[in-house]
Formats: sequence, C-alpha cells, structure tokens
Amino acid sequence: METLTNLLNTEIWNGRSVSELLTLEFLASAAGSVLGAIAILFVGWTVSAWMQRRIVKLSQKNKHLDDMLFEFLASIARYVIMGFTVLFVLNTFGVQTTSVVAIIGAAGLAIGLALQGTLSNVAAGVMLILFRPIKIGDFVEVAGEMGTVKAISLNFTELADLSNVQVIVPNAQVWGNIITNYSTNPLRRAEWTFGVGYGANLKTAEDIIRDIIMADSRSKAEPEPFIQVTNLGDSSVDFLVRVWCDASVYFGFRADITRKIKEAFDEGGVDIPFPTRTMIQAQTD
Repeated sequence: METLTNLLNTEIWNGRSVSELLTLEFLASAAGSVLGAIAILFVGWTVSAWMQRRIVKLSQKNKHLDDMLFEFLASIARYVIMGFTVLFVLNTFGVQTTSVVAIIGAAGLAIGLALQGTLSNVAAGVMLILFRPIKIGDFVEVAGEMGTVKAISLNFTELADLSNVQVIVPNAQVWGNIITNYSTNPLRRAEWTFGVGYGANLKTAEDIIRDIIMADSRSKAEPEPFIQVTNLGDSSVDFLVRVWCDASVYFGFRADITRKIKEAFDEGGVDIPFPTRTMIQAQTD
C-alpha cells in the first residue's frame, strides 16, 4: 500500500505530478500576492502624494488661508493614506490586520510613555499650528526669547533674534508660556517719559515736544498724541508722551524721537535735570 506522498508523486496529470502542480500553484499565488502588494503600494503612494499636493495648493490659491496649517494637514493626510495602504498590503499576504492594529496600538502606548517630553512638544506644536498665536514672520517674545519667527515644526519653533542668531525653542515652552506677539496689530503706541527741571517753562517744553512729534511723518494724528505732566519727581517735572505709529517702524521711531527732543530741549534752553549728590567731608583737628 502506497503512502499519500507516493500517490501525490506518482499521480500524473498532463505529464506533471500533483506535488509539482501544487508547488507551481503556490508560486503563482505568491507571485500574484507580491505583484498585488507592489500595485497597492504604488497606488497608495501616488494617491497620498497627489492628496498632499492638492491640500497644499488650496492654501496657495487663497491668501486668507494659512500655509503652515495646510502643510500640516497635508502631511497628516498622506500618512493616513499610507497607513491604510500598508494594512491592505498585509491583507494581501493573509495577515490578520486586526492583530497588527492591536500590536501597533500597544507599541504606540509604550513609545508614548517613553517619549513623554517629545510628545508634549508635538502636542504643543499641533496647538500652535491649529490656533496660530504666532506665524512665520511675526516678531515675538516667547520663553524669554525675542526675535522673528522663521519656522514652526511639530517639535520646535525657530527664531532669529535681534542679532540674527538662530534660537531654537521647544514647542512645549512656547505654548506653556506667555506669548507676546508684536506683529499682530498694525499700530503700536510709543511711550516716553521726559523730565524737565522745576525752573523750566512747562508750556515751552510741551510745545517743543508736540512740534517734534507732529513734524515726524511716522506719527499718527489720530488718535491724538497724549502729552501731559503726570509726575512731580524729586528733581524733575515729568511729561508722559504717547504717540501711535505703525508697528513696523516702532523701534526706529521711538529712538529718533528721543534724540530729537533731547537736542530740541538743548536748543530751547529747557533744563533736563539729572541726579546729583553732594558730599560733605568733615574736618578733623
């Protein structure tokens, strides 16, 4: 009595044994799975790249949409499509995708616990991108650093400080601290305090200040500049001056007005007091 193996090897069908036919069938099935997986990967890669480009172009066509936000959404869409593509590929090889998803979930939990600091930066980066308290090109102060925003990624925010030095701030420190954005509002109010001596003519000093300010083209006539005596100091009468100007010229405007008023006070004979100290030396016999 022959065994089943011998029967398979001796049984002939169209000149081939059954075992040979089964081997050929397996190879054909495997080749079909590989080709199908390659086709699925190609289609998934193509569709994900096309979707990413389409989402990015939406923001490019409309100036009111934020480029950074749509680039982030485009990346998320591409990763999602590629994730489903990988699951389809595994399914073609007979892999139970539900088990794979469970394993990925468990691994993701373990990785998340190990990378809490990094994930906090990523979460803060998502919040910065979605709510947009700062944008590329804004002049800001965050986490004790002041500079122009050059880039916002999921992990960090890049600034160029006043000396044009690159400053990298982790997103968790940006989102978790007070953010001062000097570029949000188109207008800013510059403020000075000018002290004059008690013997100075206050009307003359006020006229000099007003003339200097109104002669500068960067000063806004509306709202009207505020020029008033607000403090009687130990050695000076202090004028508080507030003037509106464009945010883009704020720093230069403030510095120029300070110098011009000092020079005008000197020419007009308005005394600018400064602290003095009198030392009396006792004589000893």
